[in-house]
Amino acid sequence: MNWDKIISSQVAGIPRSGIREFFDLVAGSSDIISLGVGEPDFVTPWNIREAAIYSLERGHTTYTSNYGLESLRRRIAEYADSFFHVSYRPESEILVTVGVSEAIDLALRALLDPGDEVLYHEPCYVSYAPSVTMARGVARPVVTTKEDLFALNPAALEAAVTPRTKVLMLNFPTNPTGAVAPVETLERIARICIKHNLIVLTDEIYSELRYDGIPHTSIASLPGMKERTLLLHGFSKAFAMTGFRLGYACGSEPLIAAMMKIHQYGILCASVTSQEAAVEALANGTPAMLQMRESYRTRRDYIVRRMNDMGLDCHLPGGAFYIFPSIARFGLSSSDFARRLLLESRVAAVPGTAFGNAGEGFLRCCYATSFELIREACDRMAAFTEKLARENISSRHNESPEREARGGE
Repeated sequence: MNWDKIISSQVAGIPRSGIREFFDLVAGSSDIISLGVGEPDFVTPWNIREAAIYSLERGHTTYTSNYGLESLRRRIAEYADSFFHVSYRPESEILVTVGVSEAIDLALRALLDPGDEVLYHEPCYVSYAPSVTMARGVARPVVTTKEDLFALNPAALEAAVTPRTKVLMLNFPTNPTGAVAPVETLERIARICIKHNLIVLTDEIYSELRYDGIPHTSIASLPGMKERTLLLHGFSKAFAMTGFRLGYACGSEPLIAAMMKIHQYGILCASVTSQEAAVEALANGTPAMLQMRESYRTRRDYIVRRMNDMGLDCHLPGGAFYIFPSIARFGLSSSDFARRLLLESRVAAVPGTAFGNAGEGFLRCCYATSFELIREACDRMAAFTEKLARENISSRHNESPEREARGGE
C-alpha cells in the first residue's frame, strides 16, 4: 500500500517538531546534560498532588461538564480578575482544555475559514504555524529581532496585515526568547488590532514567571480588547503541572461556545483528577510558585552571565525560563552548533531554527534544571566555545598562504 498517496498532503507537508526531532539524539544517554525541553525541574507541589490523590480516593473518576468543573471555572474567573485584571463569567466565558495546545487548536478551528491569515511573531513556539496550517489557515510570521529584545515591533506588525488577516497570535513572556512586551508596545498593538478588526489569541502560559519587577499586563485588559481577545493560560509552567495536561481559554461567549462544540465532539472533557488538582493550585499554590520563580531568577542571572563570558552574546530575558544566546560569531549554523555541542560536549540545547527561520544564529537553552547541572553545562560549553575559537584561528591561518598565492583577492 502506498501511504504517500493516502496520508493527507496537508499533514504530510508539516515538519516534525524541531525540538523533539533533535532530542531523539539524546534518548538513552545518561551522560548528557539537557538544557532543552521546556519543563520545570520541580515536582508538582505536594498540596496539589495530594488534591489529586484525594480526588481519586473519593472516587471522582467520572466525566465533567464539557466546559470543565464548575468549581474550577469559578476559581479561574477569580484568578483572571485578580491577576490579569479581566472579568469573565464562569458559566459561559471559560473553557477548560487539555493544555493550552488544545485551546489553540480549538480556537483556530473555530475562527478560520480556508485561506484566512494568522500573524504570529517569530521566533515562536514550535506548534503555532503547524496549528494554523492544520486549521486550513495561512500562517504569516512577523520577525522579531535581538535589537528589540525579541518583542513584537508594532510597525512590523502593521506592515504585515493584509485584507485576509483575521487573527494575531501573541506569546508574552515568549518561548523561546524570554521576551516580554512593554505596556506601551501592547497598547500600540491593541490599536492596530482594533483598526484592522483582528482577533487576538494571547498565550500567557509564562505570565507568572517574570523577573523584571514589572507586573504582567495582558492585552485582554486594555481598552477595547476584551471582546476581541482570547486569553489562553494553564498550569504547566507556573505550578509545575506539565503532566496534568490542563489549560483554559477565557473569551467572548460566542467564541467559547464555538470552541466548546469542537471540544465536545473531539475531547469531551479534561481529566477530572487534573481539574480537582488545579482547583487546589489556584486556591493555595501561589507560595510554592513564588519560591520556584525566585529559583529560576537566580539560575537566569547565572546562565546569562556565563554565556556572555564565553562570547555567546545573550540578552537578559524578562520572563519564562529560556535564554536565546547568539552563536553567530562562530560561523556555524544553529543546527551544526547544537549537534556539535551535543556530540562533543554532551550538552543538549535546541537550535534556534526549531522556532522558525528567524531563529537562525541562535540557540535556545532552558534553565529549568538544577543549578549544579547548569554550572556543569556552562563549564562544558565554555570549553567547547574555546575549542571553536581555536579552530577559527587555525582556519584563518591556513587560508592566508592561499590568498597570498592568488594575489590576495
